[in-house]
Amino acid sequence: MLKHALLACALGVVLPVLALESVPTDANGRSTAAVASPDQYGAETAKLILQQGGNAVDAAIATAFTLAVTYPEAGNIGGGGFMVIWFDGQPYFLDYRETAPLAASRDMYLDSDRQVIDNLSLLGHLASGVPGTVMGMWQAHQRFGSLPWSDLLMPAIHYAEQGFVVPDNLQQYGGNALDRYEGKTNFADYFADMTAGKLFPQPELAATLHRIAERGAEEFYQGETAALIVAEMQRGDGLIALDDLRQYQALWREPLIFPWLDYQLITVAPPSSGGIALSQLLALKQLRRTDFSGQPVNSALYVHLMAEISKRVFADRADYLGDPAFTKVPQQQLLAADYLKHRADEINPKAISATEQIKPGLESPQTTHFSIIDHEGNAVSNTYTLNLDFGSGVVVTGAGFLLNNEMDDFSIKPGVPNAFGVVGGDANAIEPGKRMLSSMTPSILVRDEKVRLIIGTPGGSTIFTSIFQVINNLYDFDMSLTDAVAAPRFHHQLLPKNQIAMEPYQPLDDSVQQALNDMGYHLLLQRWNLGDIQAIQISEQGVEAVSDPRGRGKALLIKASQHQEKRP
Repeated sequence: MLKHALLACALGVVLPVLALESVPTDANGRSTAAVASPDQYGAETAKLILQQGGNAVDAAIATAFTLAVTYPEAGNIGGGGFMVIWFDGQPYFLDYRETAPLAASRDMYLDSDRQVIDNLSLLGHLASGVPGTVMGMWQAHQRFGSLPWSDLLMPAIHYAEQGFVVPDNLQQYGGNALDRYEGKTNFADYFADMTAGKLFPQPELAATLHRIAERGAEEFYQGETAALIVAEMQRGDGLIALDDLRQYQALWREPLIFPWLDYQLITVAPPSSGGIALSQLLALKQLRRTDFSGQPVNSALYVHLMAEISKRVFADRADYLGDPAFTKVPQQQLLAADYLKHRADEINPKAISATEQIKPGLESPQTTHFSIIDHEGNAVSNTYTLNLDFGSGVVVTGAGFLLNNEMDDFSIKPGVPNAFGVVGGDANAIEPGKRMLSSMTPSILVRDEKVRLIIGTPGGSTIFTSIFQVINNLYDFDMSLTDAVAAPRFHHQLLPKNQIAMEPYQPLDDSVQQALNDMGYHLLLQRWNLGDIQAIQISEQGVEAVSDPRGRGKALLIKASQHQEKRP
């Protein structure tokens, strides 16, 4: 068993956060494990678990709980997400997305005139879906875990009890959140004292994690924590009840496996739109490869062609995708070769296609991600979320954790954009027990039955376009993983009409912006960066792990012990 004394020694030293760390590859690359995490605490936790003989799933579970403490704007036990796993040469997909409470209704965020009530789906108790993270981690452990469950929560408990050093950019987010939630939620009661450079303990959260460590997922969904969640809902007229918590289950689904070049893309299926969308993006670009030939990355024509592809993908997303338990998702048709060719043929390589004419083609700022590979070649790509930074702003009194505002990911009124500007239709309308559509796209690329790339990012509707661009940088432009992740990114999603979003980290060149303006595009320099990619690449040269310079993450290589090297 891991002891608190060992953890204090192993985790107590606070290392400087590096904006970008590309770790040197091992000489032989045979048995080097790796992690790319959105913060240093998650990375150090994964390293500790792997050094203790845990596998990639053990490390992922421990990392997820650690980030629930040290990355409170997105890491969570009050949200949900998706995990893509490669284990013993086989792919798996675990859906632990949140669900709508049983008392939810289709028009719950509309007034008597059927107009959307501002912020009702974003702030406060009514914004939260039933959390899935704890059940997801529990079911992943039941199937693949090798270390005891309680051991995997010890690092998170340590950071909750002893505190973690608050980084500057978390303090900035927290300050903004204090203004956003003032007078609306109890956020300030728990996070007003969070100060950059100082330890921030969370004793109520530590007690909650202790209970979960001792009694597993049952405690969260049926025990004291469940009672605290329901009491909090009752204080703020929220909808989550004991029946919602008792009935919640994470689901093992068939992963989406899509052939691309010499690789197999292992990714998420609905209720995430990300896997279908990423597959379509990759396929459409390949079908229009002649147009891209000779075009430098992020040149004006390159950006235009990418926008032409993206707007068709987002048109399909809006009409066809939702929870497969409630709507028939035409996954096979959307990824069929003849359909993709038809969509590719619609692309105008020289001018903007009229937005009004981009129809679905079939007839009739905060999440977090980490990537891990263990010494045996097993891999986890995990994305989970509260939705926006700090979710609904509601902290479960007595339990110390934030609840999500994932109900905004439903189509609360057909044709009305959500917080990310994405529209939806009946396929993603609110229904009791339904899982809201997501853009999360944790993914793994496999070639010759071996993992070659583990990748994912936060970013709402920009998730799969960010991953798409990094993959293009790697395999079309032969960039190193470091350069591929650090390169400028942009985003187009059909609506707002003809808008291309840029990021403050590195906007497009002035000449490119001018050329795009001349074509009729509107360039928006938004306030936040596009994604926080956490990626691991495995090649003949070895292993490289990179954490996005846009965030506060850390990437580590973990060399095998002599004992691990001798395993058959």
